[in-house]
Amino acid sequence: MKLALQKKTKIVATISDRNCDVAFLKELYETGMNVVRINTAHQTPETSLQIVENVRKVSTKIGILVDTKGPEIRTTKLVDSEGVVVTMGDKIKLSGNPEKASSKDMIYVNYADFVRDVPASSFILIDDGDIQLKVLEKNSEYLLCEAQNGGIIKGRKTVNVPNVTVNLPSVSARDVDYINWAVDNNLDFIAHSFVRSKEDVLAVQKILDERKSHIKIIAKIENRQGVDNIDEILEHAYGVMVARGDLGVEVEFEELPGIQKTLIDKCHAYEKPVIIATQMLHSMIEHPRPTRAEVTDVANAIYQRTDAIMLSGETANGEYPVEAVKTMTKIAIQVEKDLLPYEDKPYHSMKDKVAIALAKSAVQASQELPIRAFITDSYSGRAPRYLAAFRSNVPIFALCYLENIIRELSLSYGVFSYPATPLKNNDEFSRYAIRFLRDHGCITSHDLVAITAGNYNAEGATTYLEIGVAQNILSEVNQEAYYAL
Repeated sequence: MKLALQKKTKIVATISDRNCDVAFLKELYETGMNVVRINTAHQTPETSLQIVENVRKVSTKIGILVDTKGPEIRTTKLVDSEGVVVTMGDKIKLSGNPEKASSKDMIYVNYADFVRDVPASSFILIDDGDIQLKVLEKNSEYLLCEAQNGGIIKGRKTVNVPNVTVNLPSVSARDVDYINWAVDNNLDFIAHSFVRSKEDVLAVQKILDERKSHIKIIAKIENRQGVDNIDEILEHAYGVMVARGDLGVEVEFEELPGIQKTLIDKCHAYEKPVIIATQMLHSMIEHPRPTRAEVTDVANAIYQRTDAIMLSGETANGEYPVEAVKTMTKIAIQVEKDLLPYEDKPYHSMKDKVAIALAKSAVQASQELPIRAFITDSYSGRAPRYLAAFRSNVPIFALCYLENIIRELSLSYGVFSYPATPLKNNDEFSRYAIRFLRDHGCITSHDLVAITAGNYNAEGATTYLEIGVAQNILSEVNQEAYYAL
């Protein structure tokens, strides 16, 4: 069996136009990649199109995620491309003007009201905290800062101001262009950066609704506001990405592990997929093997039951992209063998109570019975996600009636999706699903399976649970379909 078919944790790989040929993408997919991420901070719609076209040549099951810039602050381009060298104690002036180039005389950021929003005594962190500045005083034109350490300030690097709220718009003009481009090209996910509250999610959703798009929003949590408002964000977002780069700068570093676990648990409770991102195998950008700390980091995210783990520079511009995906896959397969069984806990969803109860019952049954597969059909993707939320060790095979749902489930833990055509009734579906999965080598005739599916008189609703031996379910006599307890 291929490595990619042995793991349940999904892998998101960042791909750039510099390395996106079909053979390369095919190798990543067969090694374990499930979703392709396009980082708009380093791409244009034109250069991104080649990535999309090549991904679709590899497989229609690969989800494509577009990562917007969101309400972020960055330094402007530099007059001197080598950067501005600073030493501890240097006085640095910062101002907001996206049209001006930065120099040693004045560092500009792309947010015009930066000086207005940042108070004196604040700390400003540049390039994921590599350089820390303290605001000594401010006037109407600039902030006078003191360097707390040495380094090089470069152009277009992130700027964070911990514990300070800046009034950036939720969606920039560039974001709007990219969201519309994603709709035009029938993509799957918008990962919106620096989500602070539900309003940031709703601003993106408004654009999607106006275009009648099925694209789902992944809220990137990168600041304290996003952490504090996670419940209202999860009410409106499809899922969450824990973007630990900026988040680790915005909060105290010792808080980050606990925040990661809390956000994963919250996503479970809302039956929403969650991605853990940033520097998971960072050393593999330049080296063929990960560090022990990186292996442990990836493993811990899986032990905490994340849906997906993400690679950034490792696959976008690294020297060992295939090795990085293979490393993640091997870690996932090993860790998943050790995962604790299902734990009962409260869930927040007030919708689809019957579907959630049936999913919970199926997973509970798998702790008492040797169930080898969960089988479900889906118009919306909800039924497979409900099963995934309980994090069983049993694989979930989803037969989907819409192509985009197959790709959306590429982010959900333990879900393996296939296309299907609606049948006349539940019995026909059960028999069709058994034959299909048996013929594709997913199950055997002697496996015990649990089937949750919908009432064909109520499209989209999961209404029943059946547990039986596969070959008995194939029988025309329904009574033989049930497992003899």
